[in-house]
Amino acid sequence: MADSEAVTTQRSTVEDWTRALAESIGSPGGGAGAGVMLAIAASLTSMVAGYTEAQGRQGMELTRLHARARSLREAALRLADDDASASKAFGAAFRLEPGPEREDAIHRASVDAARSSAVLGERASDAIADLAWLAAHGNPALVADVVVAFGALRAAVAGARTNVSFDLAALASAGTTLEDIRKQHPALWATVEHFNAALDRIDELTAGIDHRAAPTDVD
Repeated sequence: MADSEAVTTQRSTVEDWTRALAESIGSPGGGAGAGVMLAIAASLTSMVAGYTEAQGRQGMELTRLHARARSLREAALRLADDDASASKAFGAAFRLEPGPEREDAIHRASVDAARSSAVLGERASDAIADLAWLAAHGNPALVADVVVAFGALRAAVAGARTNVSFDLAALASAGTTLEDIRKQHPALWATVEHFNAALDRIDELTAGIDHRAAPTDVD
């Protein structure tokens, strides 16, 4: 296998990529894992869309949905690799000797990592509507795949939400208070609550079709 630091979603096998993820190097890490989960959700969305038939206006909606899912799969893998790079810089900053240089490096790396996770989370949140459409109009024989896709999408959003929050809080290591961080980075701070709402929406949608996907799971 190639050096784990050179492993990417673009040129590595699943075996190589997950082996690198299993190593204690942090690049790829949880954020990159969230990107891969988003790619899985997008792939399943594309698959279910391909098995679904619709006419008229719904047919046009389905065609656009299918195209978005294919595009998102590719984008999600790029975001996973971007996050792996950000994670590497984040770890390197904390390994510097104490002093102003280390504080500046931590600040830059933390903000960059938070932004990377925020972009991923926004893309994941935007994908909820397409899965909701398939939950209502998709091929009923593939409802279990829709639930699996919701699970992968939830993992992506939860990962982005947690990483943005953690990365912002890391700024406090240089003596900045959480209130100051909120004022300095209001847009990033707001994404945490936005992603919380997205998680609630995913849970609601999943619960609405779970009885169809898992009919033997009775109380």
